[in-house]
Amino acid sequence: MKLGYHLGYWSSGPPADALETIKTAESLGFDSVWTAEGYGSDAFTPLAWWGASTERIKLGTNIVQMSARTPTATAMSALTLDHLSGGRFVLGLGASGPQVVEGWYGQPYPKPLARTREYVEIVRKVVAREEPVTIDGQFFQLPLRGGTGLGKPLKSTVHPLRKEIPIYLAAEGPKNVALSAEICDGWLPLFFSPKTDGFYRAALEEGFARPGARHTIDDFEVAASVPVIVHDDVEAAAGFIKPSLALYIGGMGAKEVNFHHDVFARMGYEDVADKVQELYLAGRKAEATAAIPTSLVEDTALIGPAAKIREELARWESTVVTTLLLRGDAGTLRSVAEVLS
Repeated sequence: MKLGYHLGYWSSGPPADALETIKTAESLGFDSVWTAEGYGSDAFTPLAWWGASTERIKLGTNIVQMSARTPTATAMSALTLDHLSGGRFVLGLGASGPQVVEGWYGQPYPKPLARTREYVEIVRKVVAREEPVTIDGQFFQLPLRGGTGLGKPLKSTVHPLRKEIPIYLAAEGPKNVALSAEICDGWLPLFFSPKTDGFYRAALEEGFARPGARHTIDDFEVAASVPVIVHDDVEAAAGFIKPSLALYIGGMGAKEVNFHHDVFARMGYEDVADKVQELYLAGRKAEATAAIPTSLVEDTALIGPAAKIREELARWESTVVTTLLLRGDAGTLRSVAEVLS
């Protein structure tokens, strides 16, 4: 498996020593570096700023939220970054959830899969630049239906460096995972576990089998964000990860719609996920964190002494995952790369 570095999105400000860490990742032979956005920092700007100081490493978004921009605006940024990076850009897209989509972007959330299909189609048409872009879809119309009547089909003034820019889709549910296999070039899973490999492999195969699918399992990328902590004390290592898990399981989404909660329920931790969500939404965050068993962390992360991680890595290498996306500072990347090499 390849290694990638995931900066994530900012908290109250830019992450410290980001450029040093990115340069370290490139020097260690990491394949890619990724940025994210929620409702604060955007994904494109940091990637352009810090990516300008690199030469080889791929530059990806994990993820750009589709509701934040029209498909043509996203395609413009992708075209621009691909040129500036010499063809190293990877566009990672995601639908996010109704709390952010409707609460922050003021956009409708229903039918995210159908909306994603139209979105990706438009981005590909813009990048290919074969003809003026037109679509009369359910969610997007170019030119706009019912406007002034003066809109005209256009194509980008910028000629693409490549006729196709790789598009990866962030997905957690089986229908969305299948969609990634059908219309995209890669899948960006969150909270992947080797024990759920069969479930996701089946969803991917369903997408590959659809008419017009672009890939097979043999040439499809799966870049999974996987916490890796080298530490002599497994419980201490798990303790670094549990607060983040409590946030995602308990608080990232409404009680009725939380895709992260559902991932762990499918993994066999439904009772745990329900308890964590109940405690977290009640404001009892410390108790929610304490309710997460270390076994759950070990199912979705590589933690503990170096020998333990090396032994467990074999389980990951037999899955659909092609790239492990790591987080941490430069020192963390060095120690992890040494263990995983």
